[in-house]
Amino acid sequence: MRVAIISDIHGNCVAFDTVLADLRRDPTDQIVCLGDAVQGGPQPAEVVSRLRALACPVIMGNADAWLLTGEETGKEQIPPERRRKMDEIRAWSLAQLSADDRAFIGRFQPTVTLPLDQEHSLLCFHGSPTSYDDIILPHTSEEEFQRFLGSFASQILTGGHTHLQQIRRIGDSFFFNPGSVGLTYSHQQPKDNFHVDPWAEYAVLTADDTRVGLELRRVPFNVAELIHVYHECDRPYADEMIAQYSRDA
Repeated sequence: MRVAIISDIHGNCVAFDTVLADLRRDPTDQIVCLGDAVQGGPQPAEVVSRLRALACPVIMGNADAWLLTGEETGKEQIPPERRRKMDEIRAWSLAQLSADDRAFIGRFQPTVTLPLDQEHSLLCFHGSPTSYDDIILPHTSEEEFQRFLGSFASQILTGGHTHLQQIRRIGDSFFFNPGSVGLTYSHQQPKDNFHVDPWAEYAVLTADDTRVGLELRRVPFNVAELIHVYHECDRPYADEMIAQYSRDA
């Protein structure tokens, strides 16, 4: 059984199409999306269209839920100016989506469990199995890591949310994050000079009765094409996103 795990597309269909093209060259048995698929980028409707065509399981991410409800559930304190911009981008994103599109997003699932073989199953979520807002990073303490995932350690575990590829052992199993398809970036860069990476990230998990393998992939996409999409659409604050990509255009 080979499963492609994608996450955090954030309305960037240029990057998403690059990943799908990569998977056509090397097909898997199943694709699963860990959420935060639609909100943020310039192509929310196009991403929904691709996900509909794939008919793959999709997890509800915090950005997906916020897009539909406008209710902030995370612990982060958001400054008023940033909140105003977020609200304007959300309104624009919703205007690009049909009622059927919004209903499709509303059917995203909290978690998905995929049987892999006689020995293994894959538990898929966004932040943690109990909350799409939970944050798991490489430096998350072992105590907190076990609190998030310890009771689920009989399975292979995968979550997104942090836009950071990682793998971490838990008991006799492991947790991994496939990274972000649509919005990768370095967590070590200064906030006042923020740049986004010119590649899409995802993972391929392979399991049979004797072995398990994990491949973390990074695929460059056409940044100039994405910048062109930003120029052509009327998404609010498109110039700010273009500036974050421009060093790689």
